[in-house]
Amino acid sequence: MHSNLQKTIKEPIEFEGVGLHNGVKVKLCIKPADINSGIKFRRTDVDNSKSIIEANYKNVNSPILCTKIKNSHGISISTIEHLMAAFYGEGIDNVLVEIDAPEIPIMDGSAFDFVTAIKSVDVQEQNSPKKFIKVLKKVEVKDGPKEISMEPLAKDLIIDFEIVYKSPLIRTRRKKFKSSNGDLTSIYDSRTFCLYEDIDQIKSQGLAKGGSLENAIVVKDNKILNEDGLRYRDEFVNHKILDCLGDLMLSGHRIFGHIKTSQGGHQLTNALLDKFLSNKSNWEFESFESSQKNSKDATYVRPIAINA
Repeated sequence: MHSNLQKTIKEPIEFEGVGLHNGVKVKLCIKPADINSGIKFRRTDVDNSKSIIEANYKNVNSPILCTKIKNSHGISISTIEHLMAAFYGEGIDNVLVEIDAPEIPIMDGSAFDFVTAIKSVDVQEQNSPKKFIKVLKKVEVKDGPKEISMEPLAKDLIIDFEIVYKSPLIRTRRKKFKSSNGDLTSIYDSRTFCLYEDIDQIKSQGLAKGGSLENAIVVKDNKILNEDGLRYRDEFVNHKILDCLGDLMLSGHRIFGHIKTSQGGHQLTNALLDKFLSNKSNWEFESFESSQKNSKDATYVRPIAINA
């Protein structure tokens, strides 16, 4: 059963780390926030009047190899996807993320540290109902061999993700993730990855300055260069699902729908959100009303459709 109340965290959480792409050391603090405030980032290293960046798909800027959002003043924050996936999975609706650099720390390349910290301080239910986005019509986006679609599904989220690589170790892999199954551990713990032969090209673009075997899986031919190998047999496709969850959180709400994608990524997911949400005939808000039935221990939840 979906929780029908909005949530924040009970107390601030602090992290230190390095940006995957800029290599800059960073301090980050996640703070509780009021109902209906959503997820916001605040750059503490810039002018306070220009420092707030809303976590919204409309603010996505150049989603290449990571998700980057930028406000109207040109202030940006990048590589937000793993943290946003932690918020999605743990039911967090309202927080302020303060950070003293332009990139979220990569930690170990997964969402493990973020999720562990959120669970350690626990979450605070707030006296206001969540809104879920209910898919009413199928919407799809294609870019050559890459494609992604979203279609109706009652009160659940399914992500059916296929990856296709020439690497003999990765090859073609497909996995279907269902939100209602509950256990997100293998998704949270799966790390970002790259091919060894792509590293020079990535670095030539000024990226991956903070990358290492401590925060990314590196695949060379038929080998994993990381000493401890993979955490899961499906770690590659698991991580793509993690990224997709984080990018979907930029809708501002959790989604009830069935997503299918082949060779998807940040850019394709953002294009889908833009096409889907820009036409209000594609969706509506759904909320839930808790009522007492028969006794104080028997609670049921009744869905309420809300015009978008």
